[in-house]
Amino acid sequence: MRRSVLPGGLRVVSEQVPGSRSVAFGIWVGVGSRDERPSNHGASHFLEHLLFKGTERRSAFEITEGMDAVGGEMNAFTDKEFTCYYARVLDEDLPLAVDVVSDMVLSSVLTAEDVELERGVILEEIAMHDDDPSDAVHDQFASALFGGSPLGRPVIGTVESIEGLSRRSIAGFYERRYALPQMVVSAAGGVDHDRLLRLVRKAFGDRLTGDAVPAGLRPADRAVPSYAGVSHVERSTEQTNLVLGTTGLSREDPRRFALSVLSGALGGGMSSRLFQSVREDRGLAYSVYSYSSGHADTGQFGVYAGCAASKVGEVLSLVRAELDDVVAHGLRDDEVRRSKGSLRGQLVLGLEDTGSRMTRIGKAELVHGEVLTPQQVLDAIDAVTPDDVRAVAQDVLVRPLSLAVIGPVDGADLEGAIR
Repeated sequence: MRRSVLPGGLRVVSEQVPGSRSVAFGIWVGVGSRDERPSNHGASHFLEHLLFKGTERRSAFEITEGMDAVGGEMNAFTDKEFTCYYARVLDEDLPLAVDVVSDMVLSSVLTAEDVELERGVILEEIAMHDDDPSDAVHDQFASALFGGSPLGRPVIGTVESIEGLSRRSIAGFYERRYALPQMVVSAAGGVDHDRLLRLVRKAFGDRLTGDAVPAGLRPADRAVPSYAGVSHVERSTEQTNLVLGTTGLSREDPRRFALSVLSGALGGGMSSRLFQSVREDRGLAYSVYSYSSGHADTGQFGVYAGCAASKVGEVLSLVRAELDDVVAHGLRDDEVRRSKGSLRGQLVLGLEDTGSRMTRIGKAELVHGEVLTPQQVLDAIDAVTPDDVRAVAQDVLVRPLSLAVIGPVDGADLEGAIR
């Protein structure tokens, strides 16, 4: 892997994969829904749509036509704290990918007509999201946990916020936030770093000026509020979807590897405690898993399950029992070994894909300011001990719990699950 900082504070990272004929190229922007105010909630995701609609040099059709003509893939995604625009092409077509993606990110025209067209598309996307309770319940959990703070609001926005966004508000957000010190260019696969630098210099042109230094991601709020309580949405679905959890660790917390091991043993696979207890032994749910995620200054830890409304109480009791047992007794040595082995395998298998490599190094440079080598990550996982896991469980899993539920269940029966 190689790293360079160009004038203006633009960071460029690349990882050459010998023998690879493909290249994944991405531009990461350190702005997401957490950077929005209530008045422009949803602007980051709205921009993700609009940047595909045309630039000063290309129409929307010409953007997609260029990639289709070489069999390339192009897409984007928005998160709480960053946005990424990327393409995956043959190594010989890297100049096209760099030119097209850079043109989109730097020179979108954001016409009023396109804003209105994409407003309708995003409202349909919100409707599709809301129609899937197994997806929507995670946004509901974030809202229950972080309230009305930026971390508690859905990345996609709401019907009200999207309908209220003006072209002027979105364009102002774009002009203020899409600055070079907040950007990282990453590429992985059949890529030569020096060649990549030449292509990036050409694509970014006279924007690469000045002595600005890269800007790290910082919390949007001085203090993130967290709440304990139940959020229930009554809906006549066949299945009730729920997430029970609490605040987790920030992405910089050195204990995050121990929390990953804990999450893997609790609900990370078919041999995990929750899968065995809830599904295999009692047949109460088809899907049950745990997860953790980190932000700049806080995080989330949650357990998801989908079950019949009549089984919600029993599922929640089993989940609470497993969490309490880990707090009291930790994990067995064999559980720690199995979870560490799973994490190691997931990391190494992910390296088989150039897109995963591009994502790994681009996100790490943007959010951490450094990129750990795969071996450094493997060593950090290997270093986790049963005592480390027990200690992090006794910190995280004893915090006040929040519960989000979508489905036909009596809300009054849910309060006991978090006490």
